[in-house]
Amino acid sequence: MSMAMSPDAQSPAPHAADSHDLIRVQGARENNLKDVSIEIPKRRLTVFTGVSGSGKSSLVFGTIAAESQRLINETYSAFVQGFMPTLARPEVDVLEGLTTAIIVDQERMGANSRSTVGTATDANAMLRIVFSRLGEPSAGPSFHYSFNLPAGACPRCEGMGSVTDIDLSQLYDDSKSLNEGAITVPGYSMDGWYGRIFSGCGFFDPDKPIRDYTETELRDFLHREPTKIKIDGINLTYEGLVPKIQKSMLSKDKEALQPHIRAFVERAVTFTACPECGGSRLNEAARSSLIKGVNIADACAMQISDLAEWVRGLEDSSVAPLLATLQQSLESFVEIGLGYLSLDRPSGTLSGGEAQRVKMVRHLGSSLTDVTYVFDEPTTGLHPHDIQRMNDLLLRLRDKGNTVLVVEHKPETIAIADHVVDLGPGAGTAGGAVCFEGSVEGLRAGVTLTGRHLDDRAALKQTVRTPSGVLQIRGARAHNLRDVDVDIPLGVLAVVTGVAGSGKSSLVHGSIPAGAGVVSIGQGAIRGSRRSNPATYTGLLEPIRKAFAKANGVKPALFSANSAGACPNCNGAGVIYTDLAMMAGVATVCEECGGKRFQASVLEHRLGGRDISEVLAMSVSEAEEFFGAGAARTPAAHAILGRLADVGLGYLSLGQPLTTLSGGERQRLKLATHMADKGGVYVLDEPTTGLHLADVEQLLGLLDRLVDSGKSVIVVEHHQAVMAHADWIIDLGPGAGHDGGRIVFEGTPADLVAARSTLTGEHLAAYVGA
Repeated sequence: MSMAMSPDAQSPAPHAADSHDLIRVQGARENNLKDVSIEIPKRRLTVFTGVSGSGKSSLVFGTIAAESQRLINETYSAFVQGFMPTLARPEVDVLEGLTTAIIVDQERMGANSRSTVGTATDANAMLRIVFSRLGEPSAGPSFHYSFNLPAGACPRCEGMGSVTDIDLSQLYDDSKSLNEGAITVPGYSMDGWYGRIFSGCGFFDPDKPIRDYTETELRDFLHREPTKIKIDGINLTYEGLVPKIQKSMLSKDKEALQPHIRAFVERAVTFTACPECGGSRLNEAARSSLIKGVNIADACAMQISDLAEWVRGLEDSSVAPLLATLQQSLESFVEIGLGYLSLDRPSGTLSGGEAQRVKMVRHLGSSLTDVTYVFDEPTTGLHPHDIQRMNDLLLRLRDKGNTVLVVEHKPETIAIADHVVDLGPGAGTAGGAVCFEGSVEGLRAGVTLTGRHLDDRAALKQTVRTPSGVLQIRGARAHNLRDVDVDIPLGVLAVVTGVAGSGKSSLVHGSIPAGAGVVSIGQGAIRGSRRSNPATYTGLLEPIRKAFAKANGVKPALFSANSAGACPNCNGAGVIYTDLAMMAGVATVCEECGGKRFQASVLEHRLGGRDISEVLAMSVSEAEEFFGAGAARTPAAHAILGRLADVGLGYLSLGQPLTTLSGGERQRLKLATHMADKGGVYVLDEPTTGLHLADVEQLLGLLDRLVDSGKSVIVVEHHQAVMAHADWIIDLGPGAGHDGGRIVFEGTPADLVAARSTLTGEHLAAYVGA
């Protein structure tokens, strides 16, 4: 029976399920967002732009991704939720159409020494199965090849690859007796508890110099097992100095120790490759199992691009699917520009950009679709040559049917967006609104700050400065450097360039001679708790407290939320943490001080009409004006605020917890703090990270001012505007890993463009339109 098609039957009504093709945000007020409402197309690539501090992260991470994660956590049982961090619902009226969010951020990967690039991805697991099947003689199932499990770990170093030795000369001065203060360990004075135990234990004479001890006395002093003793009628336990220090200091996380104790540990403990496994971390059985003469430790030590080549040469029908998957995974590394890493590289040594790309490798192989991937500046640490590859990967994720949200400043990545959201117009309280929403063409044609600067191109310098001297580096061999000899000019702006993995950081951080007066300013986390903020970190709180104290005739400690002035209810934290045992704990604003962190009586004291909590709520720019003139004039505070504004942090509020700052913001905060130092050479690692196109100009002005004030500035950078502005460029390459590590050009930016002999030269020439 033939059925005649009615005209309207050709386009059936759209299915209800297909109508949810937008993520709708209404009334977002997280941080500085001012009631933001936007619609984001699903299964498209949306780029969020705007100056630093305009609210991009608050919208993308703090609102959309945070709510997706919170809703996923709510699907677990209360028991499971008890093991997860609590996520408060973001400040927003409506969020519709969310999908599962996978956040690929630049958080450094854990610095656990057992975590490597191979263990952080699936590569090691697959390689272990390959060796358990094909290795001759086999060491057994795959877990016998793991250095993190007893079955495969070297028994001597327990799979760590290195053994620690204690340098005894750092513990005591053998020419003195105990009573003369022979022990030089911090906290071990003779009038404290430790001193009483050592001098009263009776195993050796406390008045005899340690170098005169008999063998037994020395063994008791250094290594004796815990022994019960009685001193002045009190039962105590004595144990040797070495095990005592091991328990009290060496077993603790180094970063958690007080600075003077950490310095002692770094002096006293030396790490050497384990003599038994030669640093390979594996036991004899795993080391002697070979495929084509290669053991698993050799395979993990190969550069990933070489390992991919080696795996391609293995053929065995029993593990064919596994070999194919492993090869794909290794090739993803190469494709993403990480072919120069090796699988045994400790994950804690990766830069933020590298860590983000390693996490990408995990997701590229995933079969999930219809998820939302959220990226935070994926081009960080990438040479212009590599940005194209990163763009291809973002588009590949989108084409698998995923929604891709990217926070980004680089015009090359903004250009590939299907949809752009530009936030601003300014930073901090002057930002938090949507200035533009639409296509890249629309952005370019519009009047927003981003649109106006999208096609900015820096011009090459007409004249360059003359160096005042040179910093000599001779025979540098750190990581992949090949015996590099180079003179870095001083008194000028020197820029070190090259593709990711070419050896820039190894040259600048690993090879500059110690004691050259170098101040190295990276993007690593700033030590500090949630109580630390820009005011405490920069030393700004000190003059502010004194000014308040002087104006009110009271003591300065009252104006510290970590000291006498703290609200007794929340101990000056501003929030109260409640532990709900089987469910996740919650943080609520303290009812007593309303989150202001101070006792009510402290807030009655004013300076220039403001109380201390109002001052800490100010942005740097407001505070600079406030302390610059009038009743509150405080030159010491004004000088520090001027430096913070100088590095482009005018929008930060003085009391914002340091834990909420981005990598670029942390680096600029450190830079502001160091600007008053006496150090003559500043080394900066990618200072343009997190900077809007419009802010790059301000950064260049700052670098110029530093050089003009007599400092030498060395910058590791990929941004062409900074290269164009340099007095001298040192270009490393030609490739990454063992294809890099050589100097391929040194000279002025104009010469680099004229020669076009390197990748950097080609990209810089294209950029300046030469």
